[in-house]
Amino acid sequence: MKPKILIIEDNTDVRENLEELLQISGYDTLSAHNGKEGVRLANESTPDLILCDIMMPEMDGFGVLRVLSHQPSTMHVPFIFLTAKTEKEDFRKGMGLGADDYITKPFDDVQLLDTIELRLKKSAKLRQAFEKSESGLQHFINEAKADKELQKLSENREIRQYQKRDMIYQQGQYPKWLYFVVSGSVKTYQINEFGKELITQVYKKGDFFGYIPLLKNEKYHDFASAIEDTELRLIPPDDFALLLLNNREVSARFIRMLANHAEETEKQLIELAYSSVRKRVANALLKFHEIKDSNKMAILRDDIANLTGSAKETVIRTLSDFKYEGLIAIDDNRIRLLNVEKLKNMPQ
Repeated sequence: MKPKILIIEDNTDVRENLEELLQISGYDTLSAHNGKEGVRLANESTPDLILCDIMMPEMDGFGVLRVLSHQPSTMHVPFIFLTAKTEKEDFRKGMGLGADDYITKPFDDVQLLDTIELRLKKSAKLRQAFEKSESGLQHFINEAKADKELQKLSENREIRQYQKRDMIYQQGQYPKWLYFVVSGSVKTYQINEFGKELITQVYKKGDFFGYIPLLKNEKYHDFASAIEDTELRLIPPDDFALLLLNNREVSARFIRMLANHAEETEKQLIELAYSSVRKRVANALLKFHEIKDSNKMAILRDDIANLTGSAKETVIRTLSDFKYEGLIAIDDNRIRLLNVEKLKNMPQ
């Protein structure tokens, strides 16, 4: 598939010349004649790269970058300014907002194409680098760094081991680390005034957690403990903040994580309010199935109850029904899913 480039330029001649040059060079193009139209097209099409003039009617290039850099779907897209102005203030302002590069008009065709190719390669490399593995984390951090000072951030990080049910942090504590799950799984949960536990999130191998209190500079509002034997990589808050503030790709990734976190929380609330116990238990089994390396899972019935907001006795009865219906098997207190599709399509 050809890379798709969005051109935002109010000068018709410049815009058409760019379109022709890029299409001849093997790119697909979209074009907008002002900033507002450019933002709309970027949201609709999610281009692979954006070329944007600075001085435009409706919305200037700085405004376009400011809007797109705060949206999860577009903030990772490489952004190159096209400008006839060379004042240092413009360069400083653009780079401070997160621009990836500048091309000064009138531009050299070869220089423009080389800059586009370089930015596309870097963007693709960063997206591919982050695999959900320990090596993927290290690779991602190394690729995200712009200089030797940032490279030092990945050195000598502590890996800590937790046994099943070990507490990782407690409500009311100040955060000391950003956590990365090397192996195993972790649950975060809250406890009400009657001592009832409700699981809010489950994290598996390759997931970060504990970043929201770091971003807000607040105490933990929940608890975290190991579901099974788990290894966590502990990343110091100062290192996390430096990466977040100095690298656009890192910032984009964590904003997407925050968006996903909010979406999952919303789905959980809707499910607790409107779904049947059977549906909630089926979804809990599927969630635990996702975090395990094998189909046979040793899951505490309490954890299923706490994830679904149900009584333990209700969960046990529902699991017995699922076993009778041939949806699951239970051997030596381990649950094995026999019909994933039926569990996924469990009626509300």
